[in-house]
Amino acid sequence: MLKGINQWCFPEGTPLETIFDTCQKAGYDAVELNLYEPGGVGLTIDMNTSQVEEVGKLAEKYNLKLRSLSTGLLGKYPFSSNDDSIREMAHKTVGKQLEVAAILGIDTILVIPGRVTEEVPYDIVYKRSQEELTKVLPTAEKLKIHMGIENVWNKFLLSPLEMARYVDELNSPYAAVYFDVGNVMIWGFPDQWIRILNKRIKKVHVKEFKTGAGNYNGFVPLLAGDINWAAVRKALNEVGYTDTLTAELDAYKSTPDQLIYDTARHIEFIISGEVK
Repeated sequence: MLKGINQWCFPEGTPLETIFDTCQKAGYDAVELNLYEPGGVGLTIDMNTSQVEEVGKLAEKYNLKLRSLSTGLLGKYPFSSNDDSIREMAHKTVGKQLEVAAILGIDTILVIPGRVTEEVPYDIVYKRSQEELTKVLPTAEKLKIHMGIENVWNKFLLSPLEMARYVDELNSPYAAVYFDVGNVMIWGFPDQWIRILNKRIKKVHVKEFKTGAGNYNGFVPLLAGDINWAAVRKALNEVGYTDTLTAELDAYKSTPDQLIYDTARHIEFIISGEVK
């Protein structure tokens, strides 16, 4: 498996060259970039082909792979919204993700399918998000890029059985899962999710969680929480996962670069089997 880290692990506004330089020095194989609105640092929704290509060249300069592409825009513009204009922005976002991924040779984009709210109930989110995702899947299929549905704290897809069914019902080889290990700890056990989701998993996020907190404050640095990483590694090996483990953590308030170095070593422990 490869060691990866998300751009969000750096303080907001950190230049890409600084990110790539630090990641190379820390020993990462890959960096996961995010798609931002205009004005963001890095890949933005208004960039043209040559600008995207320059980002790819910069990653190559530091011998770093770009294996996946994330975005926070689907939290702001969910496919499940009652508002047609917001759903249109969701389509624009995923369309740009696919375009950028194709230019950079990325094989998976992260997609948040929707969010259950008081205004948009669970069954509507399920039906509407599938309908909307079906509209963009032909582009993903044409470009041969997986749309990795991620399990996030959106009150939706709360079990591995349901998530597997949801993805299967999209009826496309490019409808897949971007599995987040830490996000399931409040509801279950990540190794069980991995075995059930199996080959549907195309990419994996790693973060840590202390179950006693019971809320977002439970997220802590890798190896400082309650995840059974030996069981996670065993399950990943059983399903044949050999791709990237990408850390997605909050930057340290002081000495933020130290998070990058600490996390690289922590992922090494997980991959090598040194954690028991």
